[in-house]
Amino acid sequence: MNPHNLNLVDLIAPAEMEVDFNHLRINQTFYRTYFVSAYPRFVDLNWLEPVISFDHSLYLSMFIYPQQPSGVLNDLKRKIAEMEATIQTDLERGQQVNPAVEVALEDARALQDQLVRGTERFFQYSLYVTLPTDNKEELANTSKLVESTLASLSMTARPTTLQMEAGFKSSLPLGEDLLNFTHNMDTTSLASMFPFASSELTSNSGIMYGINEHNDSLILFDRFSLENANSVVFAKSGAGKSYFVKLEALRSLMFGTEILVIDPEQEYLNLCKAIGGEYLNFSVNSAVKINPFDLSLSGDPGENELGRKILSLTGFLKLVLGQLSPQEAAILDRSLKQTYASFGITDDPKTQNRPAPLMEDLYKVLMGMEDAIATSLSARLERFVKGSLAGIFSQPSNIDISNSFTVFSLRDLPDQLRPLAMYIILEYIWTKVRSKLKKRLLVVDEAWYLMQNQDSADFLVDMAKRARKYYLGLTTITQDVEDFLGTDRGKEIISNSSIQVLLKQAPASIEKVAQVFYLSEGEQRLLLAAGVGQGLFFAGNTHVAMRVVASPEEHQLITSNPAEILARQQG
Repeated sequence: MNPHNLNLVDLIAPAEMEVDFNHLRINQTFYRTYFVSAYPRFVDLNWLEPVISFDHSLYLSMFIYPQQPSGVLNDLKRKIAEMEATIQTDLERGQQVNPAVEVALEDARALQDQLVRGTERFFQYSLYVTLPTDNKEELANTSKLVESTLASLSMTARPTTLQMEAGFKSSLPLGEDLLNFTHNMDTTSLASMFPFASSELTSNSGIMYGINEHNDSLILFDRFSLENANSVVFAKSGAGKSYFVKLEALRSLMFGTEILVIDPEQEYLNLCKAIGGEYLNFSVNSAVKINPFDLSLSGDPGENELGRKILSLTGFLKLVLGQLSPQEAAILDRSLKQTYASFGITDDPKTQNRPAPLMEDLYKVLMGMEDAIATSLSARLERFVKGSLAGIFSQPSNIDISNSFTVFSLRDLPDQLRPLAMYIILEYIWTKVRSKLKKRLLVVDEAWYLMQNQDSADFLVDMAKRARKYYLGLTTITQDVEDFLGTDRGKEIISNSSIQVLLKQAPASIEKVAQVFYLSEGEQRLLLAAGVGQGLFFAGNTHVAMRVVASPEEHQLITSNPAEILARQQG
């Protein structure tokens, strides 16, 4: 053939093509096409996802043919009459009515009613699946997997035997249905056939969170672009939740976000040191102090900071003193006002920039009331002023959040003091956040400590609800899923968090997690079988399966693997 006479078709045509009765070969690639002849009666949204995410290349083609309602109604009316006659005949003969006919009649009547009311439209639909492979053996083996996958969805699929060429062409993006194997569908049924709800989470701004397991694309996202920048992270111990959060914090830091971390287990120490952050270690003997009575004006002119502070202090002191009766609460409120008044601080905002009192000053006010209830309260407060816990919350503050990466460590505090420390640190941070608008992330690790008490849980929920106003993203992390999700306040934090990350879950927790996050069976299985750093990433109305990845340099900074840390220290 003269090369000058070749046209485009000649140039792109395959060198050879072989059509067999059950497969098609083009050059060295083998193809087999299936048509779907029966569908399940009940399905969920995105029920075709196992076919879309099948672990092998597939060509899928769907053809939709709208039908005229008048013609459909006439055909439907005739079918209903035929089925009613069949059932009546069986009854007259004393025979058992065929259940399949009864179900079909019920569906037909329901569809007729919806078509008449205009709530549904009628379509004919065909679905073809073409499997490409490199050789015959792979074709035979993978065909069995395709058939079993379709069968698991209650779909009856048949190979287009003796029509492989027509089947192959029907699955190409040519818009030609050469087989015309159609099935009747109404609007709702047809809508469930579309599994292409966006599984992409790639935007033009933000940081990389991981790899999209559906299509190996990057999950690039800016949490501050949502209605709020809060997130929650749930996982069992060792699933990689701290690894994920540290990676997010490190990458956010590079884009100018200030990072604040409450760290119960000293997991952020190496990262903090490496990037020149400030690591504040709280303990009984630590030099780091925060005065719970500190006042810091938020910058809103004329705002009564004292009223807000007394409400916050009341919540904190309930953690310190235990449950309060109405009489005790009234006396505590009065004594707090009196304590501030003794330092010249009143409801007048002009007086609220004076030095704040200490816990010891409240203790003295309670002792001086000469009241049985006040004396009881002072006795319960004494150990924090003069006893074994003196100095932790009863000295002037000596810290100032000025570093772009600040970590508050609670590892060296006894367990019973951690909720108190977390509360007062959060309150201190919240005061600073409100005083100056700046893009910030606040990470609260092991947040279940706070959820154990109503007042501290209320404070965390209030922060979650108001964080957006102050350009703050609150990240809440917990491994104690049952305790966190078992409270209404825990669910409120979730509902006020636009980003939710679920990593590997324990079998005992998966049912509760599935109920709160409306997980499908497949998503539950994914979370039970997930490896370290694998799970689900929810952002707004979109969620994808995610795999967390870090560069070797990032990994060295954020890993909490004891074996790796020990090997690096010994090396």
